[in-house]
Amino acid sequence: MFESISDLFGNVNLWMIGRSLGEIFLIYMVVYVVLRIMQGTSGTSILRAVAFIIVLISIGVLFFVRKLQLITIDWLITEFVPVFIIPIIILFQPEFRRALLRLGQNPVFSMFVKAEYQATTEIIKAVEILSRNNIGALIAIEREVGLDNFVETGTKLNAVVSSELLNTIFWPGSPLHDGAVIIQEQKISAAGCLFPLTEKTELSKSLGTRHRAGIGLTEETDAMVIIVSEETGAISTGFKGTLNRDIDVKGLKKILDELSTERFGVARSAQV
Repeated sequence: MFESISDLFGNVNLWMIGRSLGEIFLIYMVVYVVLRIMQGTSGTSILRAVAFIIVLISIGVLFFVRKLQLITIDWLITEFVPVFIIPIIILFQPEFRRALLRLGQNPVFSMFVKAEYQATTEIIKAVEILSRNNIGALIAIEREVGLDNFVETGTKLNAVVSSELLNTIFWPGSPLHDGAVIIQEQKISAAGCLFPLTEKTELSKSLGTRHRAGIGLTEETDAMVIIVSEETGAISTGFKGTLNRDIDVKGLKKILDELSTERFGVARSAQV
């Protein structure tokens, strides 16, 4: 249809292209500032996804749809979508939120890698002791999506990760043992934290509040959770809304190592 790219864009006014690029740049700067302000919250991933979609639609409409005179698609974007997008978002708000979180958590958006995590050994040691003594525990390890909102629901500690401290926190009788521990950047940021419960109905009836809270957090963030059952001592891990049940210490080590290779914020440790 077109002999070359220059034929495709040859009639596009250079001033219009410059203006469009300038508008995209201004949108980028506004989104960047907002992202910096919201750093450490799950809203960061959602804004990343929204910005990506806006830029994609803008480029698609400005440089392809209208240039190729795709009238039907142009009408759908400019007339149909604005009218129905708000009711659709309201009706499917949870689904849209999860979709935007997934898109914003895509490795493509991760331009920089977090500092390596060196406390894997202490976590595994603590989980092994907790499991052996049938002591319930819920530990969340932060990745790209910040968990600061959930830190606010607990007691802030900002302590070095150690198996002794983790066992003390979850020991029955401790005022913080019923909540969750959040680990951020090689530190125990807070304990006794509260997580949202999953709304999944297909889960086993044997799973209690601790497991449902762990799954609920992974549905809203990209955190990894480690769960120890109080009834059986079984170890489970949760990630992206999926629960991996009844694993042993070697299995936990393998999962942490696999996550580390995918830049999930838990670096390999030679001591593990």
